Amino acid sequence: MGRVVRRVTTGQTTGSRVARALRHLEEVMPKMVERFALEKAVMRWGLRVSVVVALVAVVRPATAVAAEAPAPVAGGVALEEVVITATRTAKESFDAPAAVSVVGEEEIAARRLPRTVPDALAELPGVMVQKTSRGQGSPYLRGFTGFRTLVLIDGIRLNNAVFRDGPNQYLSIVDPLIVDRLEVVRGGGSVLYGSDAVGGTVNLLTRAYTPEAGRAVAPRLYGRYAAGEDAWVGRAEVGSSRLPLRGLAGVSWKEFGDVRGGRDLGVLEHTGYDEHDGDVRLDLDLAKAGEATLTLAHQQVAVEDAWRTHSTVFGRSWHGTEVGTNAVRSLDQDRRLTYLQYHGRDLAPGVDRLTVSLSWQAQQELETRVTASDERRRSGFDVGSLGLWFQGESDTEWGYWSYGASWYRDAVDSFEQRFNPDGSLKSVRVQGNVADDSTYDLAGLFVQDDLALGERFDLILGGRYDLARADGGRFADPLTGAATSFTDQWDNLSGSARLLFVASDTVHLYTSLSQAFRAPNLSDLTSSIDARSGEQEIAATDLDPEQYLTAEAGVKVHRTRLAAEASVYTTRIDGMILRAPTGRLSLDGATEVTKLNSGDGFVHGVEVATRYRLTPAFTALADVSWVEGEVDTYAHTGVPKSREPLDRLAPATGHLGLRWEPEPSRGWLEGLVTVAAKADRLSSRDRADRQRIPPGGTPGYTVVTVRGGLSLRPDLTLTAVVENLLDEDYRIHGSGDNEPGTNVILALDWRP
Repeated sequence: MGRVVRRVTTGQTTGSRVARALRHLEEVMPKMVERFALEKAVMRWGLRVSVVVALVAVVRPATAVAAEAPAPVAGGVALEEVVITATRTAKESFDAPAAVSVVGEEEIAARRLPRTVPDALAELPGVMVQKTSRGQGSPYLRGFTGFRTLVLIDGIRLNNAVFRDGPNQYLSIVDPLIVDRLEVVRGGGSVLYGSDAVGGTVNLLTRAYTPEAGRAVAPRLYGRYAAGEDAWVGRAEVGSSRLPLRGLAGVSWKEFGDVRGGRDLGVLEHTGYDEHDGDVRLDLDLAKAGEATLTLAHQQVAVEDAWRTHSTVFGRSWHGTEVGTNAVRSLDQDRRLTYLQYHGRDLAPGVDRLTVSLSWQAQQELETRVTASDERRRSGFDVGSLGLWFQGESDTEWGYWSYGASWYRDAVDSFEQRFNPDGSLKSVRVQGNVADDSTYDLAGLFVQDDLALGERFDLILGGRYDLARADGGRFADPLTGAATSFTDQWDNLSGSARLLFVASDTVHLYTSLSQAFRAPNLSDLTSSIDARSGEQEIAATDLDPEQYLTAEAGVKVHRTRLAAEASVYTTRIDGMILRAPTGRLSLDGATEVTKLNSGDGFVHGVEVATRYRLTPAFTALADVSWVEGEVDTYAHTGVPKSREPLDRLAPATGHLGLRWEPEPSRGWLEGLVTVAAKADRLSSRDRADRQRIPPGGTPGYTVVTVRGGLSLRPDLTLTAVVENLLDEDYRIHGSGDNEPGTNVILALDWRP
């Protein structure tokens, strides 16, 4: 195993419960309104102070030095990166028998300047980021999104039992400015991570303070302004070290204004929102040379007044889309994560590495809605997730073994109240979006062996057993509407085999066969939501886990001037849980739908990415991806199942770029062209989603981006980005809003 590079894994990686609906609203809502008003004022002043201080630093005398030039990255092909998510053990991505992309902190804070974490993924091959609204973003990986993409924060599941079908907003409630690196593994990963890892796994590894020589305290101020959405972002943080203890703490303030669309649309009302974030991380070195570390971390994000504009009267018709009927539909969201993790190595004979994690994560969502009939609705949920897992690693003569166990319990309260136009209480519903007073348990055991077969082959075999249990405490019976409850459980066995062939020092080939599954969650089983335009979903308690089988083959090339990666894959779908019409109308007059294990089908596609160093200063970047998928579904009431394209199937997309970065240099410059074909492979549900998808499909687009950076002084960096240089009107397929027109973004990063 000498040629396989390894390091200790970073780990895998909520709050008061909501009481009964009326009492909860009466007691909590005034406090929430007061808190948001205060924090919004603090956010505005803090934002402006941090930006002003950074601007003052610009005019101070500058010392001319040559800044270190970060290594260029080719559309996610970073073949020299050490990654952990693909195999749960540290391995160079060149040696990983999987399609892996990495986005580092440098790309986030000083190059791409993404507004949200989903935006940070937008330029990766094979990734489409759908945005129901500006406050939401959900990556599509190989045709799947929502609860079929697993998101981890330092190895801890962000996914929980209330994640819903299709795109959701929860990846957007992670502050991108705390991320050290994003690792994206495309393809099934259930053997390593359990339920939900179908289209892929996204692992957000957060920043820890690493002291520079001779510095015990290191402050930082960061400011970002985007003209195309009148958006201000500010961050203040401080890192400190008194060995063996290291700490990093920060706050972020964000005001996102209304988006100005492309050349024809103008300002898009109610697309802005506010956000504030806070985080602290302490790392205690328990032994020399980092042999054991104890990490205590807390992070929180609060998003205020993020509208789903397309479903309101403030939506804009574009290429024939319909305008919504709601007068108001906005979301307030809150996420808090606290965890304690232990990372150790060489602890006992036979155990080379050990990671243990204990976490508590609370997610709260509150939706305010005013319908066309002037009925007021307030609904939401509070989910608290307790997580415990461990992972061990042992290097033996029979291969490098990794093994572990995990258990998560989600405790969920939900509520919905409706009010008359005069503000008087009209009704209290049995539940909110999912069953009230519910729990959901997810436990698993896994083992994997990484075995070197001579000098040319690496074989990785893995297996996993999972058990899921749902206790739906209180939800509306689908037929009578009366309160009812249920309990059910499911188990699953998954396996995978991956083979790496070292053709030469510069060419690696791989192939894999992996199973994935997704256990039905509370959102599947007890949902009561507006599913899509004009649809009302009801509970479905007779469901089984979804099953997937993926075969993949790929090649990775890493030479002095060329780095390239290509993969081809096919996934068989068995029993996918899909919505189907019941033939009835809801009390609100919407089409009633429920869930069935009706979807058998397939997904297959191709992903290619490359970079080529033309000269010591110029590097060319290119990637292209194509995906096709079909699944059996019930399109209409009384119509037999038929095979249709997957919902919101991503169009063929590619990027072409050129980067200038002389070495040594104080600056860099890059141009990027993004091309997406027309998305016209539509399912019946796509065609019915007339508020988001134009008749005939979403038009294709070509977007030009120019970005550059300059080290103004040793401690101050300026980055400028011009997105959508040609001011094109366009939207990402399935999104509710268009992207900004020409958007000039400026960022200052001061690290004295």
